[in-house]
Amino acid sequence: MDCLVTGGAGFIGSNLVDVLLARGDAVTIVDDLSTGRGENLDGALDAGAELVELDIRDGAAMVELARERAPETVFHLGAQIDVRKSVADPAWDSSINVGGTANALEGARAAGSRRFVFVSTGGAIYGEGEGQELPLPESAPIAPMAAYGQSKFAAEGYVGLYERSYGLSGVSLRLGNVYGPRQDPLGEAGVIAIFCGKLRAGERPTVYGDGRQTRDYIYVGDVVAAALAAAGSEATGAINVGTGIETDVLELVARLGELGGADGFEPEFAPPREGEVQRVSIDPSLAARELGWRAETGLADGLRLTLDSLSG
Repeated sequence: MDCLVTGGAGFIGSNLVDVLLARGDAVTIVDDLSTGRGENLDGALDAGAELVELDIRDGAAMVELARERAPETVFHLGAQIDVRKSVADPAWDSSINVGGTANALEGARAAGSRRFVFVSTGGAIYGEGEGQELPLPESAPIAPMAAYGQSKFAAEGYVGLYERSYGLSGVSLRLGNVYGPRQDPLGEAGVIAIFCGKLRAGERPTVYGDGRQTRDYIYVGDVVAAALAAAGSEATGAINVGTGIETDVLELVARLGELGGADGFEPEFAPPREGEVQRVSIDPSLAARELGWRAETGLADGLRLTLDSLSG
C-alpha cells in the first residue's frame, strides 16, 4: 500500500519505514530533521522511500503533500518528545503535538486516506501509577505529570474527532517506554540509550533517586509490529502497546552490566528529579484482543539487540 510516515527519520519511525519497505509498500517520509536523523534513512532511501523535509506545523504544506501522494494509510509519529522541554514551554510542545496532529489528520482527510495510526504515549499519559493497580488499562484515569503527556492526550481527541466528523478511521497507540536500535536519549526510555553509551565508553551510569522507579520497557520491533497490526485492523480509540511488566532502573543497570561483561558497571546516584513518575506499567490485553498483537521480545533479548547495534 501507499503510506505516509510523519517523523519517519526518528527512532521508531525509521524502524517502521524499514519494515514497510521490506514488505513492498511505497513510503513517503515527512520529517523536518530537527530531531530525526538523516543517517537513519540511508537504507530506506536506497530502497525507494522518499523523504520530504517538512514541518508538521505547516498545515497547508501537509495538506498539499497528502493530496499529491494520496496515501492509503498515514502513520503519524512526528512529535516533540522531550518531557523537560514540554514543561518549560508547554505552548511550543502543544503546537507540535496537538497542532501537528491536527494538520496530519487534515491531510489524511483531504487525501481520502483509509486509515490513520497515531503513535501516542502510555508511559506519560496516565501519570503516577503508585497507589493504583498495575498494569494500567486504557480505562485508568488520565493524569499526566508533564505537558508532553497532556498534549498527546489532546491529540488523541482529535483522532476521535476526525472519525466522528469525517469518517476517517483512526486508532491511537499508547506506547510503553520504547527502546532499541537508533534510540534517541531524549525519549521516554532514553535511559537505556544513555546507559548503553556509558557501558560502551567504560563509564558509570547516573541513577536519579534510589533507582527503584519502574517503567514498562518495550522493544521497538514489537512496537512496529503493533503499528502494522493497527493499520490492518478496524480498531478505534486508544490501545495500550506494552508488556505489562515493571522494570526498575537498578535492574537495567544490572542486566546491561551482565550483557556487557562489565563487573564495574555500578551506578552513581544523584538527587531525584522533581515530578518524575515513580511507577508505571500498562496492560496490553486490549491489543491482544483487538489487534492480535503481543510483545515477543523479552527485556534480556531486547537489551542485547540494542547493545549489539552500537559500535564498539
